[in-house]
Amino acid sequence: MQNKLTKGRLLDDEGRLLQAGYSTFLARRYDRKYIAASKWRIKEWDYYIVSDGKKSIAFTISDIGYIGLMSVSVIDLEKPSYRTTSKITLFPFGKYSFPTTYEDGDICYSSKALKLCFRNKNGERKIECEYAKWDGKSTLKAQIKLTEPPRDAMVIATPFKENERAFYYNAKLNCMRAQGYFEIGDARYDFDPSSALGTLDWGRGVWTYKNIWYWGSMQWRLKNGHTIGFNLGYGFGDTSQASENMFFTDGIAHKLGTVVFDIPQRDGKDDFMKEWVIRDDEDRLFVRFRPVVDRYDAVNAGLVATCQHQVFGEFGGYVRLDDGTLLEFDSCRGFAEKVVNKW
Repeated sequence: MQNKLTKGRLLDDEGRLLQAGYSTFLARRYDRKYIAASKWRIKEWDYYIVSDGKKSIAFTISDIGYIGLMSVSVIDLEKPSYRTTSKITLFPFGKYSFPTTYEDGDICYSSKALKLCFRNKNGERKIECEYAKWDGKSTLKAQIKLTEPPRDAMVIATPFKENERAFYYNAKLNCMRAQGYFEIGDARYDFDPSSALGTLDWGRGVWTYKNIWYWGSMQWRLKNGHTIGFNLGYGFGDTSQASENMFFTDGIAHKLGTVVFDIPQRDGKDDFMKEWVIRDDEDRLFVRFRPVVDRYDAVNAGLVATCQHQVFGEFGGYVRLDDGTLLEFDSCRGFAEKVVNKW
């Protein structure tokens, strides 16, 4: 079943999700004042990733209740490597004032070591970053502009079966035109707007304690100048009313049903660096994913723990679009991940 969201408030006066489903725009209005859950359980974040297929840089500003997490990651797919550096704060509890919409508004964080801002006005987004000793010695600086937002976004509102006042409201904006640069010390890397693209992951919600999610994202500019991309995933609450799976062609969404990530196994464990297969339940999508870099992060602090495998590589396969057209693609770069959280 694929239930389409109608316009209105996201939550009722008791903090329960009024409607579960998907949309291609922010149909439901998010307002933190209607949340009926402990401030420890509220999670809000903005995550941007910018890539040209050779290098990727990702920025996070998040408030997950008991901690704030700001991070910058650089991933090199030509010389496979990555580095993530993070700043953690205690007990933010909403003080960062995240925008209630992805359509407008700024979110900034500033400390002695890190200044990170996401500015958003009139369809133009600016990412500004200065991170002292990002790699232990050199300052990372970035100035990136994202324009040409897609006509369609992936928007989904999902409840959680375990708790009627838990929910996840999420939007993904794929394939925005990116231009700008980042510097690490004296080394500078420029993003060419003819090939570089940016994606936003905008998340707001009340989460249950233990979760496993799968997420795949691809954004790619073809040689003819057109863009394709997808958002695939599951594990973000109860998706029985709608999935978050969409394929995008030049910013137009093609809605897909349920998908499964088939991660190879070795000795009973996930073998993330072998080829994955991702397919849907209607034979509209078949994707082979060839890993290049596994950006692995893990923290285990007893009651709080996370294990993240964000794997970057190349996607190839086919998708049948809404009008029946069969679109084949190959060597399109992006990432697929498996994340286990106790939070």
